[in-house]
Amino acid sequence: MLHVNDLTCRMEGRLLIDQATFYLPSKTRMGLVGRNGSGKSTLFRIIKGEFNAETGEARVQKGARVGSVEQEVPGGPESLMDVVLAADTERAALLEEAETATDPHRIADIQTRLADIEAHWAEARAGSILSGLGFTGEEQRRPCSEFSGGWRMRVALAATLFARPDLLLLDEPTNYLDLEGAIWLESFLKSFPGAALIISHDRDLLNAMDKIAHLRTKKIAIFEGGYDNFERQLAEKQRLQMKLKAKQDEERRHLQSFVDRFKAKASKAKQAQSRVKRLEKMQPVATIVDDPVSPFEFPAPQKAMAPPLMRIENAALGYGEKTVLRDLNLIIDPDDRIALLGKNGSGKSTFAKLLAGRLDPMGGHFRRHKKIQTAFFAQHQMDVLPPNMSAYDHVVERMDEATEAQRRARLARFGLPIHLQETPAKQLSGGEKARLLLNLIVFEGPHLLILDEPTNHLDMDSRAALIDAINAYEGAVILIAHDRHLVESCADRLWLCSDGGIEPYEGDMEDYRLFVTGKTPKDQRGRNRTPTDEKSERRRDAAQRREDIKPLQREAAKWEKEAERLRGVLATIDKGLATPGLYEKDPQTATDLQIKRAKAEELIDAAEMKWLEALERLEYAQAD
Repeated sequence: MLHVNDLTCRMEGRLLIDQATFYLPSKTRMGLVGRNGSGKSTLFRIIKGEFNAETGEARVQKGARVGSVEQEVPGGPESLMDVVLAADTERAALLEEAETATDPHRIADIQTRLADIEAHWAEARAGSILSGLGFTGEEQRRPCSEFSGGWRMRVALAATLFARPDLLLLDEPTNYLDLEGAIWLESFLKSFPGAALIISHDRDLLNAMDKIAHLRTKKIAIFEGGYDNFERQLAEKQRLQMKLKAKQDEERRHLQSFVDRFKAKASKAKQAQSRVKRLEKMQPVATIVDDPVSPFEFPAPQKAMAPPLMRIENAALGYGEKTVLRDLNLIIDPDDRIALLGKNGSGKSTFAKLLAGRLDPMGGHFRRHKKIQTAFFAQHQMDVLPPNMSAYDHVVERMDEATEAQRRARLARFGLPIHLQETPAKQLSGGEKARLLLNLIVFEGPHLLILDEPTNHLDMDSRAALIDAINAYEGAVILIAHDRHLVESCADRLWLCSDGGIEPYEGDMEDYRLFVTGKTPKDQRGRNRTPTDEKSERRRDAAQRREDIKPLQREAAKWEKEAERLRGVLATIDKGLATPGLYEKDPQTATDLQIKRAKAEELIDAAEMKWLEALERLEYAQAD
C-alpha cells in the first residue's frame, strides 16, 4: 500500500530523515514512534504530497484513497451526521446522480453500486462511529458550530474513519479523545479493513498495531508486533550490538598492538601490513546509544498532614443553576493515588476544580486542611503561560531573594536543556511547555497534585519519566488521563464519574476497557479479576517503595538544610571579617571570627558529607 524508498528530507536545513526505506503492506496497521521533533509529522506530509523530500520517494499504491484528519476542522451549520456522511464522496455523488438519472441502465448501475458500498447502512455506521467517539444521538443532529475545537476534531476523525480509506494516516489521534474514546478507537482499528500508519505515544493503542516503525537518529527501523514487543526487540538488539562492539573493540586492540610492536621489524613487516589493511576494512558497529530524557522532579510537601486531606459530604457541584454532580461523599488521604474515569462531560474536570479550590460546592460540605497546597495541571494553562517569560524568569520571580547560584540550581531540576532555560515560552514546543508548567505548579511542594491530561504533548520516554516522578512523589495525586498505561502504572484507586455522581470503581483498567467496549456488563465489572493481578501488585509495590524511602528522603533533606544553615553562618562571619579596620581596631574579635570561620567550614564539610551519603542511600533505594 505504501513504499518509502531511500527517502531523505530536511526541514529548514536540518536533516530529519536520512535514506529511509520501508513498506506498509495492505491490511496492516503500523505505529510510527520516535522522539518529538524527530520528523514523524514531516514524513506524513511527504506521503500526502504536501512536502517534498530531498531525495527518494514515498509512493502510495496507484488508485488508493488516502485518509487523514485535516487541520481545518468542520465548524459550519451542517450537523455532525451530515459532515460524516459527506466524507464518503462516492456515496454522496451516486445519491446526487440518482436523483436526476433517467437512463434505466444507469439507474440500475447506480443502485447496484450503492448496494455494494452498503450505502443504505451508511447513517447507522456513521452514528456508531460518532457514538464511539462520545457523541449522543441528540448531539449528532446538532450543527458543528455549537461544538468546541476539541469536539470538532473528533467529528473530523469520525469523517475520516467513515470514509474507509485504503491508507489511513493518523497523527496523535488520542490527544483529543478521552479514555473512553481512546479505548473505542483501539477496538475500531483492530477491525479496520485498510492499511493504517499511526503516529502515537499511546502505549495501548500501539500495542494494537501489527508493526512498529521506529524513527531514531534519522533512520527508520521496522519491528514486528506491538509496542511491548518492540521494546523487547530493541533492548535485545542493543544488547547484541553492544556485545558485538565489545568483541570488535577487543579485536581492534589486538590488531593495533601487533602493528605497533612489529611494524619496524623486517621479518614481521608483511604480517603487520596485512593487519593494517584489516583495520582499515573493519566497519564500526553502529550501537544503539541510550538517550535518556531528563527526569521530572516533584518536591515533597513542605509539611506532612494528618488524614484525611479532604472530606466531601453530600456535595453538589455545577455552574449557575445547572447541577453537574450531586450526592458526593468522598475522602482523599495524603498518600492517595486516584484516577477519575468517565466520559467527557461526566464531571471529571468540574470535580478537579473543586479540589483545586477553583469552584465552590452548590450544596453540602467540602472540608479541607487550612494550610493545604494544591497543584493543578490542565491543558488550557499551557496556552496562558506568559509568552515572553522564560523558565529562568519564572524561577527569579519565585526566588527573588535567592542567590544566582541557588536559582540556577533550582532551574537545573526543571529538566530543560540549557539552551531552552532562557527561551521565551512562545518559542517552546508543546512538550517543552508541558514540562515547564509541571515544574512551576509543583514549585512549592504541594500536598495534592491534580493532573488533567498531562501526557498530551509528551513523547513515550517523557511519559515514562512522568510515571517515575508520580510514583516517587510523596503527596496525593488525582489523575484524569486517556493514557491507560499511565493510569495502570500510577493509580491505586479508580473513581467512576457517571450518571451525575462519583463512585469507587471496583474493577481494574482491563475490566473498564471491557465495559466500555460492551463486552462485560457494568454490574459484573471486576468479578473475575484476582487481587494478585500483576499491575495491581506493581502499584502496591510502588506505594510501599514510596513509604520505605521516606526516612531516607527526610535524612537527606535534614543534612541539606543543615549545610544551608551553616553556609548562612559562614556568610555572617565573612561579613564581620570584612569590616573596615577590624584587624587594627579589634584584633581579638578578628581572631575569634577566624577561629569560628574555620570551625564553620569544618561543620559545613561534615554536613555536606552526611548529605551526600544520605543521597547515595536514597538513590540506591530508588534504583532498587
